[in-house]
Amino acid sequence: MRKNRNIYVSIFDLYSDHEIGKELKAISEFLDVHPEFVDWVELDLRKKEAVDTGRQGLSSETVLRCALLKQHRQLSYQELAFHLSDSASFQAFARLPNTFFPKKSALQDTISRITATTWEQINRCLVNQAREERIESADTVRIDSTHSDSDVHEPTDSSLLWDSVRVMTRLLKQADKLPGVLMINFCNHTRVAKRRDHQILNTKAMGEDKVDLYDDLLKVTVTTLGYFNEAYTVVMKSCTNEKKKARWEGKFERFKPLILGVIDQTQRRVFGEETVPAEEKVFSLFEEHTDIIIKGNRKIQYGHKLNLSSGKSGLILDVVIEQGNPGDTDRLLPMLNRHIEIFDSPPRQVAADGGYASGANLQAAKELGVADMAFNKKRGLNIEDMVKSNWVYRKLKNFRAGIEGNISCLKRAYGLARCTWKGLDHFNAYIWSSVVSYNLSLMARLRPG
Repeated sequence: MRKNRNIYVSIFDLYSDHEIGKELKAISEFLDVHPEFVDWVELDLRKKEAVDTGRQGLSSETVLRCALLKQHRQLSYQELAFHLSDSASFQAFARLPNTFFPKKSALQDTISRITATTWEQINRCLVNQAREERIESADTVRIDSTHSDSDVHEPTDSSLLWDSVRVMTRLLKQADKLPGVLMINFCNHTRVAKRRDHQILNTKAMGEDKVDLYDDLLKVTVTTLGYFNEAYTVVMKSCTNEKKKARWEGKFERFKPLILGVIDQTQRRVFGEETVPAEEKVFSLFEEHTDIIIKGNRKIQYGHKLNLSSGKSGLILDVVIEQGNPGDTDRLLPMLNRHIEIFDSPPRQVAADGGYASGANLQAAKELGVADMAFNKKRGLNIEDMVKSNWVYRKLKNFRAGIEGNISCLKRAYGLARCTWKGLDHFNAYIWSSVVSYNLSLMARLRPG
């Protein structure tokens, strides 16, 4: 990684005359006005120990701009590497030195180090800039909730047991190759586990046949877990490479509690006919932070719930990535308090989805200084208690509908529908990077000139 800004940039920025090229140029000009963004990114990049050998790396400025390009155009790292080598507009925006084209591994390593805190800081600065330019007043806001999926398959008990067997088998094979480890004795049950998973999936009713299949799959999983525990003892005693031993031990300690959780919930649900609470369930061995999201009669989702606030300009003023599946009624006041923290004053008017409606929330919002608090569904509340008049209520109700379009655009064009990055920290960073990319694109269109 090079220090801070790129000093090898040509004075000629070759942007295409296409609409996308013009938008990238406008975003680039906005970023040039805020060099502090690059300083914040550099702090994240320097958290990893620097290596003096090897090829000179990407500058902090280029890393930030490449991250924005990835989200703005919804590219994989492989696609981003190609476009950076192929497109003059991409090269100009990313401020790449001549003939220097990063590989996908370098892009992934650097972009993934930008934290959610840095992205949020950039977004707050962006929104404050919009207020200074009178693009957004943050005086009238709308609030709604949505969700973003984790990169997981639908978690059934049988598929999680199959995942457990194949993960343990993979780690057993790795343990067998560690320096100093003579032999790990185990039987590979992955084919049996996969077959049982498919048979359970194709057996409709939870009858005797399905229970027998689960019993067989559970026995295979428990047997493989026994091999896994024995391998741990062998590795700890005989592995001669401390670094590789510590790496394998870390994987063992990460996956074993999750596998035990999968076994426990299967025994309770299938054999004990018990309803396992959502907070006690394991939904993925790989994205263990995943929550179950249930909203009314809609399809069950697996990821995280999001609460967003938007202004008249369409800019996303704030987003909160929730843990668990809290009700909307419990999240209105935290969203309003965050707005006050960010902008030093309460919004004059707030329009929120009907799920946030309650008498307590209405009273608390009024006490915070909100003049008009309109809920999309009245839920027994009187219009005159919420707002000044029926006309104001209709205007705010129609205004609230606009956030559905903001959310739809974020999901379709900026990747908010499904996070493809691994781990909770990266999940949070992905969500915020999508929001920042969306806001920068909107700012480029809204700013005069």
